Amino acid sequence: MTRTIRIGTRASALALAQTEIIADALRKAGEQVEVVHVSTAGDRDKKTPVTELGVGVYTSALREALLTKQVDVAVHSYKDLPTAPERGIVLAAVPRREDPRDALIARDGLTLGELPPGSKVGTGAARRVAQLRALGLGLEIVPIRGNIGTRMRKVFDGELDGVVLARAGLVRTGQAEKITETLDPIQMLPAPAQGALAAECRVDDVDIEHLLRSIVDDEATRAAVTAERAMLAALEAGCSAPVGALAEVVEDLDADGSVIESVSLRGVAAAGLDEESVQLLRASAVAGKSEAEQLGRALAAELLDLGAGALSGPGRESR
Repeated sequence: MTRTIRIGTRASALALAQTEIIADALRKAGEQVEVVHVSTAGDRDKKTPVTELGVGVYTSALREALLTKQVDVAVHSYKDLPTAPERGIVLAAVPRREDPRDALIARDGLTLGELPPGSKVGTGAARRVAQLRALGLGLEIVPIRGNIGTRMRKVFDGELDGVVLARAGLVRTGQAEKITETLDPIQMLPAPAQGALAAECRVDDVDIEHLLRSIVDDEATRAAVTAERAMLAALEAGCSAPVGALAEVVEDLDADGSVIESVSLRGVAAAGLDEESVQLLRASAVAGKSEAEQLGRALAAELLDLGAGALSGPGRESR
C-alpha cells in the first residue's frame, strides 16, 4: 500500500507557501502528500504581544501533532523554533535559504533614509526596534502584530508610513514588488535563521528523515543557520530579544591552493533598549564549516564580554 506523507503547517498564506516547497520536493520524488492545517496559540490570539504568549507560540502545536502522529512532518519558519531541542523530534532538513534580509514597505515608494523624522514605522520585533533606533533617523517605532497582509495594509491605509518585514516572506507570497527598499545587513542584521525553513520529523521515523535530508537539505544553509542559532542560544536571549545574526559560507584557498569552505558570522545585540537611546554591540568571526556551532558560541561569548549579559532571559518567539 502506498503511503501518504502528512505535512503539518499553520494555515497562513506564508506558512502554506513555505510548506509547498517541501511538499513539491516530495511529490517530485514520487511521494504522495497531504497538507494538514494545525492551529497554533499565535494564530488564535492575534492581539496579545507575542512576547507575552510564551515559548512555542507558533511551533508547540505543530510539534505536538508530530509527536501524537497526527502528521509525519512539521514545517516551520526556522527563526520561530525555540533553540532548545525537543525530545522525540529531529531536524530532518533545512532547505536552501531565501534572501534573509529585512525589507521596508513604505508610502510613496520611499526608502528608510527618505522617510522624514517623526514618520511612523511598524514592526513587532525588538531586534528591528533596536536597530532602527540606532540609525538615528528620528522615526517613531510602532509595535504591530498580524500576518503580512495585515501589516502592509497599515501602510496602504495611511495608518503607518512604513513597515519592516522579512524579505523572504514577501518573496514566497509573491509580493516582492511591494518592497520599497531591501535593507543592507550593515543597517539591520536579520533574525537568526531568518529566511530559512525547518522540516522536522519523529526521531524514530528514519525513512522520512533520510528522504527529507536527501532531497531537500542544503548543506550550506544548515551550516549558516547552525552558527546563527548557536549564537542566539549561547546568549540565552530567545527569538524576541534584540539580537541579529547573519552567517554565510565562503570559499577560500589553503596553503596548498585547495579550496576550503568557512562560515563567516556577524552578530549584533542591544545592551540597552528604551525610548531615548540604544547601545548596539557588534562582533564578527570566521571558522571552518564543520565548526559552525562552536563559531556561534564563540561570537556569543565575545558579545557577552562586550556587555550583552543584560539580554539573558527566558526564550521567546517573534514574528
